[in-house]
Amino acid sequence: MYGPNHQQGHNTRLNGVPGGRGMAPQMMYNFVQQQSAHQHHTHPQPHHQNLPQDHGAHSGATGTITHSTFSSGLMSNVTPFTPSNHQNGNAPGSRGGQAQYSEHWNEQLKSFKESEQAHQTMTEQHQPHYFARLRASENRGIIPAPSANAAETAVDGELEDRGRPVNVDKALDRQDWLNLDFSGQGLKNISLMLFDHYAFVTELYLASNNLTRLPREIGQLRSLRLLDVSHNQLTTLPPELGMCTPLRRLLLYNNLIQTIPCELGALHFLELLGIQGNPLEHDQKQKLVEEGTKALIAHLKEQAPVPIPPNPRMPIIVQEDVGSEKERIRVMSWNTLCDKYATSTQYGYTPASALSWEYRKDSIMREFRDRSADILCLQETAMDAFDNFFSPELAKLGYKGVFYPKTRVKHLTGKDQQSVDGCSIFYKSDKYIMLDKQLVDFRQTAINRPDMKSADDVFNRVMPKDTIAVFCFFESRYTGNRFIVVNAHLCWESFLADVKAVQTGILMELVTKQSERYTRRPALSIEEKRIKSPPPSADGNSDDDDESPREPAPSQEYRNNTDIPILVCGDYNSMADSSVYELLEKGRIAPDHPDLVGHSYGNFTRDGIEHPFSLRNAYAHLFGTPDELTFTNYTPTFSGVIDYIWYTTNTLDVVELLGPPDYEYLKRVPGFPNYHFPADHIQIMGDFVFKSRKDKKTTPDQDKAGSSRNQSRDLN
Repeated sequence: MYGPNHQQGHNTRLNGVPGGRGMAPQMMYNFVQQQSAHQHHTHPQPHHQNLPQDHGAHSGATGTITHSTFSSGLMSNVTPFTPSNHQNGNAPGSRGGQAQYSEHWNEQLKSFKESEQAHQTMTEQHQPHYFARLRASENRGIIPAPSANAAETAVDGELEDRGRPVNVDKALDRQDWLNLDFSGQGLKNISLMLFDHYAFVTELYLASNNLTRLPREIGQLRSLRLLDVSHNQLTTLPPELGMCTPLRRLLLYNNLIQTIPCELGALHFLELLGIQGNPLEHDQKQKLVEEGTKALIAHLKEQAPVPIPPNPRMPIIVQEDVGSEKERIRVMSWNTLCDKYATSTQYGYTPASALSWEYRKDSIMREFRDRSADILCLQETAMDAFDNFFSPELAKLGYKGVFYPKTRVKHLTGKDQQSVDGCSIFYKSDKYIMLDKQLVDFRQTAINRPDMKSADDVFNRVMPKDTIAVFCFFESRYTGNRFIVVNAHLCWESFLADVKAVQTGILMELVTKQSERYTRRPALSIEEKRIKSPPPSADGNSDDDDESPREPAPSQEYRNNTDIPILVCGDYNSMADSSVYELLEKGRIAPDHPDLVGHSYGNFTRDGIEHPFSLRNAYAHLFGTPDELTFTNYTPTFSGVIDYIWYTTNTLDVVELLGPPDYEYLKRVPGFPNYHFPADHIQIMGDFVFKSRKDKKTTPDQDKAGSSRNQSRDLN
């Protein structure tokens, strides 16, 4: 979300009018003082932050862009309003000769009166920019704006302990004004520059003009909380307006609008939809009059037809001619959205039918079938979903799986325990054998470290977060290649960047130590690697028509832990400018890294955090190309890449990646999940090949080995 106290240099002068720098309780704006009916000058003045519900009128005068904050309490001497005096203004009902209105409609009429008064002022008195003028008498000085953090500037109800990140635009943390007033200027069109450069605007006043249409680019104003287009000549609303999900007040009084598009059902925070004075179709008008704005918006959302699906995500070839003799492995990582988090409160823009687990799980399974990955790394897998859905359904496709829940499960019982989510890894059992599996309990590991167990930050910041990671050690049946797959889900809070760095450090430290042990792992016998019976194919049938089974290859031997191929997957809740990303990519962050400064985490803050592996983000190959992935998590309050597949560059090559979603489709989609994307994250997937090893070695006489192997090995 945008901080309200940042000033951009290019915004200090608009339409050639200097905008002085000053702040009111939250933002700065310019107040327009009319000198005559045909000449206007702007003066920097602070205004109250409270909002009126008055609206402007037509005026042929042109004026400047005005940025303002306004106050309520407008109409102390408003002339009584009679609905029948206005177009489509008949009273909803009457009794004993006196109109009887619902509470919802009374609120509508009160707002409409204020809008009429504003329109009259701008048209009869030739005073545009009504809303900027409203509290001009109170603008006597510039006072500092209070500092705002993410919690204060986030849309109400959208920032809570729910495991979901929120965009915080650091470039706007000193934006001094958030409102624009174009009212009463006789405008016929709106410059698209408004939508390209002022996406941070929270209130936009276009009332009392001559607009006949709103451009579809209005959907780019995704911080908008109030839009007033009353007293124009609009006949339709663009469906893209549904992208402005923070909207609280949408005022359309006295236009020619006949229907509200179903896409506006995504405006789940909308408190007032002002439609008085429009020839609105009967059913929508009746729903609004009798039940109010919330009911109409919910009706639009739930009754909307399933939209046209997007173009499919296409594979992007990264490297060609890699050689058919090299083993190829396809890996998918996906936060599939745990059912207990998929609530209408959290995802109010999503129809209930698209949010239900019954619908989403079928859509998720279709993705698994279509993508046919060899390894699946899933986050937010609920314990009951793993047992009752993922395991049995994926078993039909030839997968076996490993699952560990978040550590809170130790303190719960029954249904509460079954709903705890965690991380799971599934693998094609006809291709790979699991040699080992490890849970990474971040907080337990931290508290047991001698250098950390007495640190206050461990108790106060690391211990409250019970996210986990899991990693497995595999061997390929038919090549003998061994490799490690890591699946992690880090805490989500942006203010816990230090904790994420510590969690990543703990993870890579354990992978480093365990991989050293894996270099001494005994070989498997050829007999152990043979498949006893053919597994089901993707369509659920056995592949009995194979001419002859492949012969397993001897196990590979690895002298150093850095020789073992590693794939590091998961939801890291960290962007490319984070310490987590830097640590994984560069192998080290210094103790004076900004995310660590001021904290105490033992050796991590004394010596820095490092790991020995040469890792690269698979999707870095697409940076700067038209196919670059711009997000993996997509909601109205956040859009960014926080999910990754990292690979060791000395042992693996990436040859193909799953491309981005259809960006044209997204222009009318405020966020996921929806009917076509069953989680708020999208899946990422890459095809890799194992590099040829110059010092390739195998353990001799492997056929005689195996019966005395480590009995703790779990193949399930």
